[in-house]
Amino acid sequence: MKIRRWSVGVLAATLLVPGVAACNSDATDSSSGSGSSASIPKDPKTALVASTKELNDGNFTFTIDSESIKGGGSVHKPSNSAQFSMTAGDETFTMEVEIIKIDSDSYVKMNLGELLAGLPGAEDMKGKYQHVDATKAGDAKSLDIFKDGTDPANAADMFKGLGEVQETGSGTYSGKIDITAAKDSVAADEDMLKALGDQAKEIPFTAKVDGQGRLTELVLSVPAAGEVKAQEITIKYADYGAASPAKKPADDEIVEANEQLLEMFS
Repeated sequence: MKIRRWSVGVLAATLLVPGVAACNSDATDSSSGSGSSASIPKDPKTALVASTKELNDGNFTFTIDSESIKGGGSVHKPSNSAQFSMTAGDETFTMEVEIIKIDSDSYVKMNLGELLAGLPGAEDMKGKYQHVDATKAGDAKSLDIFKDGTDPANAADMFKGLGEVQETGSGTYSGKIDITAAKDSVAADEDMLKALGDQAKEIPFTAKVDGQGRLTELVLSVPAAGEVKAQEITIKYADYGAASPAKKPADDEIVEANEQLLEMFS
């Protein structure tokens, strides 16, 4: 099983590498700077498209919350670093994953519970970060967090699929959105899109922007379809321009990545 960039759906299905994750990110609606309010476009669609521009600077924190996924992290492009942690699963299986990216080095920590018991080398990897050097493991493309942009939810592409949009208050919006426009988004897993079919092209949503017109919250109301439960997927952004660089794990917590991990992320 391979893992594409930021794909939590595929990630949750991989059962090959041991470890223990540390999920402890909690972005709020705070934002950096105390300057005067920006001129937010009056047209709702234009305002939402413009709200994603500062995400390109790659300096913010985020959280993601849904029926099967809870997590978050930070992106700090000035130091070419990022951190993402999550818990994913259901009543039958839960996994935890943390990925730390610093320049060309990635550190991956996973906890897959009893499913890895007895796997050769599992005990040596337990509780460790597996290190991948991108300059020596070029096939592990999915660990290049900055390759296709810095936003794990890919809101800019998602807003290319905006349908009807209404301004519901100061800095708040609602409408319909085509989530198939953002196939690399954590909110648009391939299995979910397949189950939803044409419904994926008209997903109800609400959104909020701050006083400077920057996106702070996007809530997708996904209907039930096949094995997909009706649910709300909530993505929040905060700390624009004020995120912290990711920190390298302690040396005694690091081991070199095994072949299974490299295969999953290739």
